[in-house]
Amino acid sequence: MSIDEWPELAMNSRDPVYLQVVRHFKELIATGWLQAGQNVPSRRELAGRMKINPNTAQKAYKEMEEQQLIVTEGNSPSRITSDAKTLKSIRSELLGEAVQAFVESVRRLDAPVEELVELVREKYVQPEAAAEPRGGGPKP
Repeated sequence: MSIDEWPELAMNSRDPVYLQVVRHFKELIATGWLQAGQNVPSRRELAGRMKINPNTAQKAYKEMEEQQLIVTEGNSPSRITSDAKTLKSIRSELLGEAVQAFVESVRRLDAPVEELVELVREKYVQPEAAAEPRGGGPKP
């Protein structure tokens, strides 16, 4: 795996950069892009690729070590944890955060739960419909 092949991280201005890096790693793990036991780039490589300060990369790695997402032993490269419980919890955490944000955004509309579930089901099963331009023109 080359660091140049890594998916881009779109930074936002509201969250600390190191936490955005941690979340990016969680997303890569949850989607299977990063596998259990897989080596990750050095802190310096990651900083260069993401165009962040090396100290920020170090802070992100420290946070990921504390959350047991990565393991670093001695001078060996850091790698994704092999702990199945931790890996499973990452996906649950990300899904929970997404659902919480959704619920908070639609709660003001006072829509019945059944209606929301049906709308989510429609959008999830037919994602191409959500990507179509509005206006009802012919499909290419």
